[in-house]
Amino acid sequence: MVQIIDVNEENIDKYGLFCRKSYMKSEGNQNKVKWLKERFKEGLKYKLLIVKERGKDTSRGFVEYIPGEYNWRGIDAKGWMVIHCLWVTGQAKKKGNGSRLVKEVIKDAKEQGLYGVVAMTADKQGWMPNPKIFEKHGFKKVAEMEPYFKLYALAFSENAPSPKFHPISEKNAEKYKDGVTILYSAQCPHVSDLIKEVDEHCTSKSINFKAIKMTKCSEAQQGGIHPYGLYSCLCNGKVISYKPGMRKETIERINKCI
Repeated sequence: MVQIIDVNEENIDKYGLFCRKSYMKSEGNQNKVKWLKERFKEGLKYKLLIVKERGKDTSRGFVEYIPGEYNWRGIDAKGWMVIHCLWVTGQAKKKGNGSRLVKEVIKDAKEQGLYGVVAMTADKQGWMPNPKIFEKHGFKKVAEMEPYFKLYALAFSENAPSPKFHPISEKNAEKYKDGVTILYSAQCPHVSDLIKEVDEHCTSKSINFKAIKMTKCSEAQQGGIHPYGLYSCLCNGKVISYKPGMRKETIERINKCI
């Protein structure tokens, strides 16, 4: 049996998070919980996919989405519902569970009278949903950004304004040209561990390092550094990673950059 649990401020301590669920007491997860409690006030939804395995209920996926004016991606989507994250793992994959979660978003967006649903995708490099799951539900590609990012939208009306990427400029990244800089938010629970490891590595190599926290969605939307918005790692003024869970990969790229 499959359940979809609407996690909210009242039950989040009971159900926890999907990501790093075995580490709920960690700094990253606790920061994410605090961040979610603030975002719930803005209309964010966090829904867990619960399946039965070996006689026990366990989470095997989730979807996180928010009204567009409050989204934490580098996109302009006011009046739309924006999907931040969509994951299904393990034995729950290829059983229609991704579609179940997408349908939850569509239903909520319609009930709220929004223009439709928007998702940022990448067909390479991982860390973002593949566009196929959205194409299956009638989403259309409405914007692209190099090297492989795409915006997909499901519009409920032909008159809906099209969502778009906010402009990205290399000049915005150049101001972080001295060593390594991580721009981050508490949205991803992986970030805390990554920052600690990168800090330790940079200290051991005498590399200048700083971590700058974003506390407003406008910083992620209009930062002009990377379309992922809520996290990026820069080295000598160039973005080298947007994946907050890839600690080993990030350090390898720092070594190549310096």
